This record gives sequence, C-alpha cells and structure tokens, in this order.
Amino acid sequence: MTRIRLAVTENVLRDPTRITPQMYADFLEKDGRGWVALVDDEIVAFSYANKIDGSIWALFVDPRFEGQGLGKELLARASGWLFSLGFRRVTLSTGARTRAAQFYTRLGWRPAPSSNDDVIFVLNAS
Repeated sequence: MTRIRLAVTENVLRDPTRITPQMYADFLEKDGRGWVALVDDEIVAFSYANKIDGSIWALFVDPRFEGQGLGKELLARASGWLFSLGFRRVTLSTGARTRAAQFYTRLGWRPAPSSNDDVIFVLNAS
C-alpha cells in the first residue's frame, strides 16, 4: 500500500511518515475494512473505509493502472460496506481542482463546504 500511496502524482503526502504501516493494519478490522485490486498477483489499487465515522480513509490506484475501473470498483465496495453498517451518508476528502475531485463528481458524490484546500465529498444512501 505504501508503494502505491507514494507513487501517486496528486494528493501527494507532504510527509510520507505521516501514514504508518500500523494505520493500514488498524483499518483492516479494528477501525474499518480494506480492499485491494490485484493484477498478476500484484496489489495495484486499494481502498479503506472507516467504520468509526463512515468515511473513505483511502482510495489509491497505481498510476500504471489508472483508467481501468479499479478505483470505481473499490470505492463502490467501500461505500457499500459503510451503507450496510447503517451509515446514511459516506464522506471523503481530496484536493480541490484535482482529477480525483472530478472522478468523485462523475460518480455522483457531491462537494460539501470546506475551510481548507481540500474538498469534502458526500454520497448519500439511496
């Protein structure tokens, strides 16, 4: 996961030590759940959902595999899982004016007011 997270060209971590291997482990079962996409037994994309606050904690695709629907599928699984837990809305944040923001908008997520350089997106349960 760290390899993919550090390979992205948008939403780049200013401090790579901010996200630790323990955080990935915690989101597997303690704080949420995670999903991966494999290509030839290699993890090429991942998503984590936070069951504490009903948010998407992470969604990243290796740049070599963008545009193949992996992010869309992982996001659907993560948000669907949160809805199945009873959340009526799911949130996530990303940088404003990024391809990611456009991606979420195309998938029906709606921006919510935010006070920083990130934009918070909301998806309501159907």
